[in-house]
Amino acid sequence: MSSSYFCSIQSESRHIATRSVVLGILTNILLAGIKFTAGFLGNSYALIADAIESTTDIFSSFLVWLGIRYSTKPPDKNHPYGHGRAEALITFVIVIFLVLASLTIAYQSIINIQTPHAVPKPYTLIVLVIVVAFKEVMYRVTLKRGKKVKSSALKAEAWHHRSDAITSVLAFLGISVALLFGEGYEIADDIAALLASVFILYNAYRIFRPALGEIMDEHTHHEMESDIRQIAEKVPGVENTEKFFIRKVGMVFYIDLHVRVDANKTVAEGHEIAHQCKAAIKDEFSEIGDVMIHIEPAS
Repeated sequence: MSSSYFCSIQSESRHIATRSVVLGILTNILLAGIKFTAGFLGNSYALIADAIESTTDIFSSFLVWLGIRYSTKPPDKNHPYGHGRAEALITFVIVIFLVLASLTIAYQSIINIQTPHAVPKPYTLIVLVIVVAFKEVMYRVTLKRGKKVKSSALKAEAWHHRSDAITSVLAFLGISVALLFGEGYEIADDIAALLASVFILYNAYRIFRPALGEIMDEHTHHEMESDIRQIAEKVPGVENTEKFFIRKVGMVFYIDLHVRVDANKTVAEGHEIAHQCKAAIKDEFSEIGDVMIHIEPAS
């Protein structure tokens, strides 16, 4: 696979991914500042916990940006399959950030539950409504782009936005209970923050699992396999397909496919059929970096 071809299929994906991440960074900086200020002045630790997660998101988003920039570098002598695995490694770092944020929030929530404090201010609810709406929109936009470019890091970034939205919902519920029932129910705000920490931890696992599968070359792309087999079997001279292997490296897929052809065909004819299979598959899937076709004689 030539570097020029690799660059051509990566350039659009990189542009979409980096633009999404930069937008997420700017959003998190703005919202973290708003939530810290409103939480501190409004006596709401749930809102401060929400701000802590947004702050970790700023650093993790920056890592995602670096990871995408590095992972889309073309192959070189030492990295014939490109640098795409860097994206999954960055995802592991993001998971560590989420776990640390979750443990920090849980620890402080337990302390606050045991410490008397004032009821949160009503205006903190307005802040949370705005945050939830904003973050849900960011989640949907980022996830859509992550699926489009097949980026695990960008999908992780999307789930950051969703987790932020859900922790904000929990904070809204906790503050609402504290305001509705008044004195004696202040801890509802802290319990909401504790629940948010559990959700963040669960979300970290959801982000970690696909990235681990990518590093381990786990085959989870069954729909793509089915489509590729159908494309190959439509190529003149191909009787059927046999073994199929697929690996995802960053935002690019590499395919190994065994196809059966008439055993009486010449080497040159088999070679031409292999080229036609490869061309047909790559024409259909722009995210495929290379296809290795192995010719098997049909019995």
